Amino acid sequence: MNKIKKLAVLANGAWDHDWGKRILKEVDFLICADGGANYAILSGRMPNLLVGDLDSILPENLVQCKTAGCVIEQYPCEKDETDLELALSRAEEQAFLAGEQDIWLYGATGKRIDHFLGNVALMLGYAQKGYRVRLVDPDHEMWVLRDCERIRGLKGQELSLIPLSEKAVVTTEGLYYPLHRGVLPQASPRGISNVFLGEEAVIEVHEGWVLVVLLTGETV
Repeated sequence: MNKIKKLAVLANGAWDHDWGKRILKEVDFLICADGGANYAILSGRMPNLLVGDLDSILPENLVQCKTAGCVIEQYPCEKDETDLELALSRAEEQAFLAGEQDIWLYGATGKRIDHFLGNVALMLGYAQKGYRVRLVDPDHEMWVLRDCERIRGLKGQELSLIPLSEKAVVTTEGLYYPLHRGVLPQASPRGISNVFLGEEAVIEVHEGWVLVVLLTGETV
C-alpha cells in the first residue's frame, strides 16, 4: 500500500468548487462525511471512503461512489455521533496506520454555526489525543495548539489566538501585539486580530489550549 502523505476529511459545510478542485488534487486519501461526497464529485474527486447516514448525498452521486468502488459505511440516522465525528474516527485509524499526526478537514465551516462549534470541539478532542486536525476553507486555516510552533505567513497577515480552555498562557514573537506569558481568558477576545510583522511568527502555549486562526483569503 502506498504511504498516505495527505489524509483529508470533507464535510457537508460551505464549499467553493474551484478552490476545492485545486485543494483535493493534493489529497492522497479522502474520507467524505455523507453530503461531503457531493462536493468531492462536483470538484472531480471520488472519495476513498464514504461515511454517514447517507441522508445528504444525492442518489446519483451515491451510485457513482458504488460504481467506482468507494468503500461505504452507512449508519442509522438516529445515532449519538455526527457524520463528521464518524468520518474523523476513520481518519484517525488511517493516520495511525500511516504514522501521520495531521488530518486535513474541509467543508467544515459555513452553513450552520452549531455544526461549526461542534467541529471545533472535535478538533480539541483530537489535539488532546495527539493529532492535529487542520480545518481549512478558502479564507482561513485553523488548528489547536498546546506547545510551541513556528508559523509562516506574510507581512500584514492577520492571525487570531482563541483560548479553548478556561485560560491560556501564551508567548508570541513576530506579531504586532506581543505577549510574554500573557494570559488569554476564555471569556475575552483579547487574542483576536494580531498581525505578522514579517514572514514568520512563533507561538508558545505554556498553559491551556489555543485555537490558531490564520486568515488566508484574498483580503490578506
